[in-house]
Amino acid sequence: MIGSVATGILVLALLYVAQSIFAPLIFSLFVIALVWPCQAALQRFLPKLLALLITLSVTMVAIVVIGSSIAWGFGKLAQWLFVNADRFQAVYVDWTNWLEEHGLAVAGPLADRFDVAWLVGFVQGMAGRLNSFAGFAVLVFIFIMLGLLEVEDFNARLVAPAAQPYGMRILAANRVLGAKLRRFMIVRTFASILTGLVVWLFALAAGLELAAAWGAIAFALNYIPFLGPFVATALPTLFAIAQFEAWQTAVVIFASLNFIQFIIGSYLEPRLTGASLAISPFSVIFSVFFWSFMWGISGAFIGVPILIAFIVYCAGTPSGMWIATLLSGSSKADADRGS
Repeated sequence: MIGSVATGILVLALLYVAQSIFAPLIFSLFVIALVWPCQAALQRFLPKLLALLITLSVTMVAIVVIGSSIAWGFGKLAQWLFVNADRFQAVYVDWTNWLEEHGLAVAGPLADRFDVAWLVGFVQGMAGRLNSFAGFAVLVFIFIMLGLLEVEDFNARLVAPAAQPYGMRILAANRVLGAKLRRFMIVRTFASILTGLVVWLFALAAGLELAAAWGAIAFALNYIPFLGPFVATALPTLFAIAQFEAWQTAVVIFASLNFIQFIIGSYLEPRLTGASLAISPFSVIFSVFFWSFMWGISGAFIGVPILIAFIVYCAGTPSGMWIATLLSGSSKADADRGS
């Protein structure tokens, strides 16, 4: 038992230290699981290399669209902050003075940390980190290209007699995992597009500046459960305070954005995913924050797919079934094994 715990800690430490290699590797494996059916379908009537080129092109366009939408949105916010810094600073001073008048001494320490300069630096830092994902994307592209070329050979090695009985177990788990991940991403993409459109239309109707930027940020961050929608809701509320200079309007915008996120994320999306993708909310939150700590933004995006993979592989072995049951949102083991 102690040896297993020590081994697990060492593996996690290796994943953290070597994140520049393992993060794009795991991300590329996730993408390969999503796009392999497209590659296989194209290979039926096209040469393998041409099918690979088409699949890679579509995949990288999708990745660039999602990453660029966040970078563009935060870039617009940074420009707006530079232009309207005086308005934001005035509102901020009024709020801190109001807190001090009501005996809240915490306003002083907050003023030393969370002033406008800090907010500008935060937005600039987010935009800069997102704009620097070019190297990450290049490495992911290389891994995806090599992985798609080897999928058929790898499956053939899994069914070889020398790889049994584990080979067939891994192959069966991979098929289940691929189906789950594709369903997860289809539903998540639909929910993200819908969220971005609704947030954009609401921002236009409310007269909130940078409506397109808020829609783009809501679309991209919706791929990160819990953490993404929270950021996509909190930021427009902060900017609404500076724009309208009235806390009542900011409260209405905050409540409306949370209502949008709740209807789409907590009502519509679970009904589209179904019981086969039911996962404990606590497990989802822990996975998002843990992999965000390990690998930053890329870890936040693939935290839930990693959790899904972990549950599938645990459900495929008798010794790990109890772990899959605990992490699943359903008490039935069949829900964990779903097809």
